[in-house]
Amino acid sequence: MAVTGRQRETAEAAEGCVGPARGTEQGLTFAVNITEWKRALLKQYFPDRHFHFLPKNLSERDFERLWKPRILAAQAAELFVWGPELPAVLAALATVRSIPVWFVEDGFLRSARPSASRTPPLSLALDSRTPYFDCRKASDLEELLSTYDFEADRPLMARARAGIDLLIESGISKYNGARPQTAETVYGEKTKKRVLVIGQVEDDASIRYGCPVPMTNNDLVQLAATEQPEAQILYKPHPDVLSRVRPAKSDPAEVAHLCEMVTKRLPLAEALRTVDHVYTVTSLAGFEALMRGIRVTTGGSPFYSGWGLTDDRQPNPRRGRSLSLEALFAGAYLLYPRYFDPETGAHTSFEATVATIRRQLEEPEALSPPRPAWRAWGPYGLLGWRHLLTAAVAPTIRRAGNDRDVEDFRADPIRFFRGLSDRKLRIIGRILYPFG
Repeated sequence: MAVTGRQRETAEAAEGCVGPARGTEQGLTFAVNITEWKRALLKQYFPDRHFHFLPKNLSERDFERLWKPRILAAQAAELFVWGPELPAVLAALATVRSIPVWFVEDGFLRSARPSASRTPPLSLALDSRTPYFDCRKASDLEELLSTYDFEADRPLMARARAGIDLLIESGISKYNGARPQTAETVYGEKTKKRVLVIGQVEDDASIRYGCPVPMTNNDLVQLAATEQPEAQILYKPHPDVLSRVRPAKSDPAEVAHLCEMVTKRLPLAEALRTVDHVYTVTSLAGFEALMRGIRVTTGGSPFYSGWGLTDDRQPNPRRGRSLSLEALFAGAYLLYPRYFDPETGAHTSFEATVATIRRQLEEPEALSPPRPAWRAWGPYGLLGWRHLLTAAVAPTIRRAGNDRDVEDFRADPIRFFRGLSDRKLRIIGRILYPFG
C-alpha cells in the first residue's frame, strides 16, 4: 500500500518542512513559562516567528490589562508553552478564540552533557494536543503511532532500523557524559538473572501526568522483588533523590533489604548492558531497554507503552495497536521531534544530531560552559573580587536547589541569578552582583 499524502506530510513536518503557522507581521507567538536563557534559543530555532514572552507568575490583573489585548489584536496569534501547564486564563482564551497552542518539551536526544540545565537542547517536541508524557489524553505522538502506516513506508522503516543500531553502537542516550565505568565494576559479577529498577524524581511531570494510579519508586522495587524472587534486583535511584536535593515520596533506605542499591553513575547504555529485565514507572530508559531487546515492565503509562512491546501494569485504553520496535522508534525519534544544529539553529536530522553528540563527547572540553574570566575591573568588581563569593554561595544554592543549579551558578553567577523566576531571589542576586 502506498504512503498516504497525510503520512508524507507528517514525515516532512518532522524534518522542519511543515509545522505550526509561521509568524507574520500580524502573526505573533506568545510564549509562556519560558525561562530567560531559553528565549534566545527559541528565537534562533524558529527565526520566522515573532516571539513575545509572557512574564512568569503573571497575575490575572496584568493578563487582562496588558497581555489579553495584545493577543486579541494579533490576527494570527499562537501560544508556545514550555511544560504541561498552561495558565487557566490563557487556556480559556485559547479555547474561546481557537488560538493554536503548542506544548514544547525537550526531545528524546537532548544533549551531550548529563546536566540538562542551561544546555541548549538539540531536539524539541512540539505537540498541539498535550505533552507526549501526558497519558490522560491523546498527544500528537500517540495519534501518529495510532494511525501512521509504518509498514508501507519502507524507507522510513529502514532508516529506523539503522537509527536503532546507531544508538546502540554509539551508546548515546537522551543525556550523556557520565564517567566511563563498566557494569561489572558497579554491579559485580553476573551469576543469575539481573533486574534493574529505574528510579525517578517522584514529583516529575512525567510521573504526575503519566501514572494515573500513583506509584512510588519503592512500590516499583517491591513489585520487582515480589515477581523476581530468584533474580539479582538492582535499584538505581535518581541521583537528585540520593543527594536529597529533589523531593522524594519514598526513601530508598526503606527498600534496601530487597535490592542492591546502585549509587555510582553509569552511562545508561552501560547500565543496561548486562540486564535481563527493566522495571520503570515512565522513564525513557524503558524505551532504551526495548531497543536492546530487554523485557520492560512499566508501572505507569509512558508514551512507549500500550503498543504490544511492554508489560504494562496500567494499560492505556486508547492504545491497542501492535507496533514493531522499528515503527515505535520511527514515530518517536524520526517523525515526531524536530532536530536543530546547535551552532546555526537550522533544522537538521536525527542522524546529524547523533553525529553532533558523538563529536562533543570526543571533545569533552567543549561540553563545559566557559566561566567568566578574572579582570582588573568589570561586573565582578575590582580585581574580580566578587568571584570569591562563588565558594560561599554555592552550598546554599545546593541546599535550595540541586547539583545542576550549582553547576550553572559556578559557570555564570550573574546570569544564573538574572534568570531566576523568583523575584526575591533575583533581588538577592542584585545585591550580590549589582552590575552586569
